[in-house]
Amino acid sequence: MSEIEERLAELERLGLNRRLRLVSGPQGPTVLLDGAPVLLLCSNNYLGLADHPRVREAAAEAAMRWGVGAGASRLVSGTMTIHGRLEERLADFKRSQAAVLFGSGYLANIGVIAALAGRGDTVFSDELNHASIVDGCRLARAEVVVYRHRDVEHLAWSLEKHRRGGALIVTDSVFSMDGDVAPLEEIAELAGAFGARLVVDEAHATGILGPGGRGAVAEAGLQREVDVVIGTLGKALGSYGAYACASAEMVRYLINTARPLIFSTAPSPPAIGGALAALGLLEQRPHRVQRLHANARALRRALAAEGFPIDQSDMPITPLIVGEERAAMRLCQAALQRGVFAQAIRPPTVPSGSSRLRLAAMASHTQSELELAAGALGDAARALGLAPEAMQAPAPERVAAPELAEELDPAYGVERSGIAEPLRDALFDVAGPLGDAPFDVERDGELPEVAGADSPERWLAAASHEPPQTRAEQDPQRPKEPPRPNAPFDFERELSDARAA
Repeated sequence: MSEIEERLAELERLGLNRRLRLVSGPQGPTVLLDGAPVLLLCSNNYLGLADHPRVREAAAEAAMRWGVGAGASRLVSGTMTIHGRLEERLADFKRSQAAVLFGSGYLANIGVIAALAGRGDTVFSDELNHASIVDGCRLARAEVVVYRHRDVEHLAWSLEKHRRGGALIVTDSVFSMDGDVAPLEEIAELAGAFGARLVVDEAHATGILGPGGRGAVAEAGLQREVDVVIGTLGKALGSYGAYACASAEMVRYLINTARPLIFSTAPSPPAIGGALAALGLLEQRPHRVQRLHANARALRRALAAEGFPIDQSDMPITPLIVGEERAAMRLCQAALQRGVFAQAIRPPTVPSGSSRLRLAAMASHTQSELELAAGALGDAARALGLAPEAMQAPAPERVAAPELAEELDPAYGVERSGIAEPLRDALFDVAGPLGDAPFDVERDGELPEVAGADSPERWLAAASHEPPQTRAEQDPQRPKEPPRPNAPFDFERELSDARAA
């Protein structure tokens, strides 16, 4: 048996084996899954826009006008007028000065985090942040401190303890597996008090929370307090791609330093055209957000009537926490046999012992469909001997005493005992602490820093020979800027060559 076969066998033994399921047709409320009709209850197409006629038509029109592919990276020839148009619309929608598009939410997170933090800096990350944030922290080469989920006291304690270099706080606003919301007001207050930058990923909040669906940051009124707001086009906006909204200065900096933007082909014109149409629908028809909330409440009520321990809220993400990996898979299969597709989510996506079905209501569902789905899930659980009322409720907000803080597992705190070492490394990247750089690219031949570049604003000013102006100078109440973030070596080489020429 080869090493790969051994690892696959180990995944099977642990109940962690995965396979691709084939969906035929568009992402609607019902789909054909592996040839069988099912109610789709695990898609992030929250507003039902992925198959909306206007979105489809806009994507087709963009393909006819601008072609299928962008052909190059954003900094070569891949930036088209349609990209600029969507960036302007997104900046206006998010009430920010500027926006810049990325190829995906994953690329946006690793690009922004690595651009704003480097060696000598510290990144503070919620323990249940998305994997793209976790990997962005790893790639940044900064020290990484993982604070307990939504625990502002632990975050404050960590900020006080790790006072060295620049500080960057990064968090999801809505956490994708539990549907809970980060305490953004308290986090922003801590960022201001400690002079830390703040990055918020709104992937599961845009189109769901806030006035007009503008997100949790807008709902909290923190647009001016958050340095970078990251969002995706692939969830509520029904397309593919991502964006970062920030000040014009910050966006300029990201264009020059975010490696995934510099070294990836630009998003395709059809995806951008579809996202433009979806954004227009969200702005013109905010009742879709209200319909989503009504459906979320209806699903939660129906699940509670089946005995599941579900809190009543209008968040569309609803976890049914089963616990053991194989039990979650059996419940997923039993639900499929009853015509409901609710994918089982297992480690490393969620902590060990909290495998679940992650349910996601969409605005395009009918309430009768959601009630039928809840009944099917209750029947499936009881048929397997799983009493719905005995299932775990989502963990409440934890407020631990800061003095009892411990080092958290970098892989979401997942318990990894009993897993063969090679497979454990592949699943959880345990080669070193989270703050290490497992992908140590371009290590040799580091180039000198730009003179006087101890913040993004000064770095850009030095590169363009403009008078420097820090945010502290723009706003006297703003705390002192942290030291200069990491900049891609290739870009610095180009800058050096250009000066020599």
